[in-house]
Amino acid sequence: MGLKDCMIELDNPWNTYYAGQTVNGKVTFTFDAPKKIRGIVIKFSGEAETKWSQTETKTDQQGKQYESTTNLTGQEEYFQIQYYLLGGKNSAELELPRGTHTYPFTCALPPTLPSSFEGEWGFVRYTIKVTLDRPWKFDQDMKMAFTVISPVDLNLNPRVKDPFKLELEKTFCCFCCASGPLSVIVRIPVTGFVSGQTVPVTVECDNASNVGVEKIELHLRKLLAFHVHTPRRETKRKKEVITSIQMGPVEAGNSQTWQQNIQIPPLPPSNLVNCGIIDVDYDIKVVAHASGMHANLDGNIPIVLGTVPLESFQPPPAYTDNPPVAVHTAGAETDPSMLPTQPVSPASPPNNGAGGAIGWNVGGGNMFPNIPPPTFAESAYKASTISDKNDSEHTRMIGGVEYAPRYPTYAFTPSAPPVNY
Repeated sequence: MGLKDCMIELDNPWNTYYAGQTVNGKVTFTFDAPKKIRGIVIKFSGEAETKWSQTETKTDQQGKQYESTTNLTGQEEYFQIQYYLLGGKNSAELELPRGTHTYPFTCALPPTLPSSFEGEWGFVRYTIKVTLDRPWKFDQDMKMAFTVISPVDLNLNPRVKDPFKLELEKTFCCFCCASGPLSVIVRIPVTGFVSGQTVPVTVECDNASNVGVEKIELHLRKLLAFHVHTPRRETKRKKEVITSIQMGPVEAGNSQTWQQNIQIPPLPPSNLVNCGIIDVDYDIKVVAHASGMHANLDGNIPIVLGTVPLESFQPPPAYTDNPPVAVHTAGAETDPSMLPTQPVSPASPPNNGAGGAIGWNVGGGNMFPNIPPPTFAESAYKASTISDKNDSEHTRMIGGVEYAPRYPTYAFTPSAPPVNY
């Protein structure tokens, strides 16, 4: 058989790196018989892709109807680095003896990469592909994915440090008689959070109407937009509910106040800076369900998810009736927090050029000693495969066929500024 096993190992236990860091690792082959090759090639790739298909019913010149399917795609390439670990394109044939062979590798990542992302209609993905270049035979490929994080430092964005107040009010008309108003007020102390934090939410419901409120729901949502440009430009949007909380009921003429906490799971940071075909935003959707046939009362609170949490966990300034509101507008100037932080100075690789630990002090991170270091947890959404059009059916997927990116996830107390405003 020849190739018995292949392992690609990185020097970070989470296989996760910040943009601008250096990826060090090693590839290990085990052969159960001598193997003839021209060389061993390693290829590092970073790319984004969006795609979906549309089927339309059309009529031909004879008046017969038929279905036509169009594949729509969008693509961006961020970098591609390829070199030989052994041998070369024009090298003479080599014979590797039976046994285990290990080859170190290294790759410096560009500093302006978007964060890894996997979604229903698109992805931002980073891969390593190792190829046994064999003369006169099909090449043998091994492939794995790794995660890249583009730092989003919330401390650089003053607007996310401000409290947010959402006021909803509705007056019901029953048999031509207007009742008192139904008022719902929702407050959060800041609008900038990171994965692992809880969002402290205060909900006040003053039901002076004669219509009962069956329940009030809070939905943490991921707002996605996927853009394609071939053969035409189109956009698909999706609102995914990440987690929900329910309160109530509130009978007519009653009022009630709740203190709630919304836990943020591992999620990609807002905006996907440096990616032009996928947009990621977040909000908290508030819905008050009125009883009977009456329309519901709803609104939303925009929030920003970063990778570096707000440094101060002291109570925010006193709440005002009209606090500043940070609203993301398409085409608006990029927030300072969305820009990459200072370049990282990765730890020097060990003498053998592989293995060893990487420094996790993202540029500016050591300025905030009160911030605990994150772990890197898998997102709930997994790609069913990392195989693409350049892979054959014989390409080995290292680490399994499915893939989920990992995101910085924090655990500290308190997990957000106290609800004191």
